[in-house]
Amino acid sequence: MKFLVVSDIHGDSYWAERVIRLMQSECADRLVMLGDILYHGPRNDLPAHYEPKRVIEILNEYKDKILAVRGNCEAEVDQMVLGFPVMADYIYVVSGTTPFFLTHGHTYNEDNLPALISEGTVFISGHTHMTKDIVKNGIRFMNPGSPSIPKDGSKPSYIIIEDGQATLKEFN
Repeated sequence: MKFLVVSDIHGDSYWAERVIRLMQSECADRLVMLGDILYHGPRNDLPAHYEPKRVIEILNEYKDKILAVRGNCEAEVDQMVLGFPVMADYIYVVSGTTPFFLTHGHTYNEDNLPALISEGTVFISGHTHMTKDIVKNGIRFMNPGSPSIPKDGSKPSYIIIEDGQATLKEFN
């Protein structure tokens, strides 16, 4: 199974459409969204194409292919309008023999790991809007950044998980 991982689109319809096109061009079986799907939050400026209702329409067309976690900007009302679950704190998947822990990053993060993380795990989170790919204490920490509001010089990026490998890539 091939997973496309993105985070923090913050209601930007342009990036929601780009993500869906990317899922198709990468032939990904599932889209994993690491939270902050519809709203920009009080600390961010409005994204260039801020249209949460349009994002709902775009994503609900692919509801059977989307796995998502709750970001710090998600609320119960988001679950009422999105056709796929968005309120989980994390997703745990195994690809090949590699365990992947996927979360938004505001609760679980590099400084607050859940007990089920062990050496060899790939820990993927969003939240900071900055790309990351480092190994520390035998755990690989990755962040796809944010396509709509990248920060600190990060470029719009995503992660592909396939056959136990994770690859950080930039949008073309």
